[in-house]
Amino acid sequence: MGETGLTSDDFTLSTEPIRLFGAWLADAEKSEMNDPTAMALATVDPSGMPNVRMVLLKEFSEAGFVFYTNFESTKGREILAAKKAALCFHWKSLRRQVRVRGNIEEVSDAEADAYYRSRPRGSRIGAWASKQSRPLESRFALEKAVAEYTAKHAIGDIPRPDYWSGFRLVPVSIEFWHDRPFRLHDRVMFTRAGDGSWEKTRLYP
Repeated sequence: MGETGLTSDDFTLSTEPIRLFGAWLADAEKSEMNDPTAMALATVDPSGMPNVRMVLLKEFSEAGFVFYTNFESTKGREILAAKKAALCFHWKSLRRQVRVRGNIEEVSDAEADAYYRSRPRGSRIGAWASKQSRPLESRFALEKAVAEYTAKHAIGDIPRPDYWSGFRLVPVSIEFWHDRPFRLHDRVMFTRAGDGSWEKTRLYP
């Protein structure tokens, strides 16, 4: 086993889940046709009814998994209320899955500003024009809003809306799953211990 905590032939022997995730994501970036960073994001509403939708991972590190959204959207409001969420990555080309559960914290204004500036100009306009998740009377109404904000910000920088920022999911558990013949899959669960280290458990498939 190398200093990264990864093994060349058996992921179940790995000791560092974030580095293992990075290796798996790098593999997915080579094999997935579309959006290897796509992940299902699960939240719950105040009544406990779950919601799930696909979003894109924008950054990951030992600190957690980062994604961006409109904080006034359904997912934004549910996350702000519960401060907990779950993620699921499924890379069909590799027959691999990663599930992550954890607590949510907001990214800093500096982080949000930096990512917002990196987006295409049209996407930055869209952040202003779309009242995400709320009723839309027609496609024309959306196109009109885009045109209005495009004209408003025709010259110069487009500031980040106050309601648009990022969340970081700080994992308390990460499970790795890999398909094996006859449904005898490999599953490994990493759980965060009180001192911040990771405890590993192999699971029945």
